[in-house]
Amino acid sequence: MIIGLTGSIASGKSTVSQMLQELGYPVVDADLVARQVVEPGTQTLKSIEEVFGPEVIRTDGSMDRERVGSIIFNDPASRKKLNDIIHPAIRREMLRQRQVFLEAGNETVIMDIPLLFESKLQHMVDKILVVSVSEREQLKRLMERNGLTEQEAKARIASQLPMSVKEEGADEVLDNNGPIDDTKRQLMRILDRWQTQL
Repeated sequence: MIIGLTGSIASGKSTVSQMLQELGYPVVDADLVARQVVEPGTQTLKSIEEVFGPEVIRTDGSMDRERVGSIIFNDPASRKKLNDIIHPAIRREMLRQRQVFLEAGNETVIMDIPLLFESKLQHMVDKILVVSVSEREQLKRLMERNGLTEQEAKARIASQLPMSVKEEGADEVLDNNGPIDDTKRQLMRILDRWQTQL
């Protein structure tokens, strides 16, 4: 079984991902993969250099994220060019890692994909688990965690699909408003209902 784990910013998805890892489930982490595919020497980074020029590569061979960010920030065409290079590479690498786990005999693989719905990757998984929090709790956590003003935090939240839309697309919703023990109990119940095997 391939489980897609998602949520919204500051919903606690990473905490749930950590719980699953501690339980022994293999996790393919989209954020980690996104960093891996642009490491020095990768084909993806070579393609980025070809499109955006050598000035986006630091002297140590890594991608200059700030410079790339400033290029694409106000230019939708450049952003599309970058996404057209990076997104397919991320998908390929995630599928490759998933395959490695399956070939190693794992019965269940967790695909931790923050933008599962935004990127329309539902086809990559069998079940979708959405980690959800109330808007008030989400705003509070995001402001505390990232040191943002209320306005900045609201803008970040607004850049993602509303939580209600994600909940509608979920097979199960994990309510993460309460204490961590409560979150873990809910997670265990869901895994039990889905009859997951390690």
